[in-house]
Amino acid sequence: MFMKLSCIRINESTDDQIMSSIRIFKINFVRMKTVKSIIVLFLFFPFLVGCQGHDTVRKRITEEDLININKKLVSRDAGRIKDYVKENNIKMTETKTGLWYLITDEGDKEKVKKGQTISLKYDLSLLDGSLLYSSDSLGVKTFRVGQGGVESGLEEGILLLGKGSKAKFILPPHLAHGLIGDDNQVPARAILVYDIEVVDLK
Repeated sequence: MFMKLSCIRINESTDDQIMSSIRIFKINFVRMKTVKSIIVLFLFFPFLVGCQGHDTVRKRITEEDLININKKLVSRDAGRIKDYVKENNIKMTETKTGLWYLITDEGDKEKVKKGQTISLKYDLSLLDGSLLYSSDSLGVKTFRVGQGGVESGLEEGILLLGKGSKAKFILPPHLAHGLIGDDNQVPARAILVYDIEVVDLK
């Protein structure tokens, strides 16, 4: 694991004071997973509050600051998704967690349950249409529901479906790969669009 950290100036007079605090440091992760990033944040928390220099304003980041930052990021992501849905004239539904979904084919009436093994055909892309992964080239995605290993937004969405269902899901970063992406095709803080079909359920 290799990291590069550097302090930057905090402009106390701007309206985005809270957002600037999240940029106090820059971290370049090499082959790290999302869970490890949480450990790193705790290990380097002293650095965040201890950076100083001639042009650097010291600022203590409290738990309340972090909560406010997270709320602001979630709000901005929700705004981007709403704009996308409106611009593309898609009639989607938003859940309480922030997942957006559109079921285009209901499939079987019996819905997916936790513990079942599901197989999906899928295209995974960004809001701008850039294709990241597809079952056309990688094969169907198969996993046991409720056991992790896939995005929490996908886990939530498939519980609305049955065998044969087709749907579109939009996952904000906090329901996808979060702050650092998937260390492959998914970039940091990416909003993801899933177009899926449930091809098997056991």
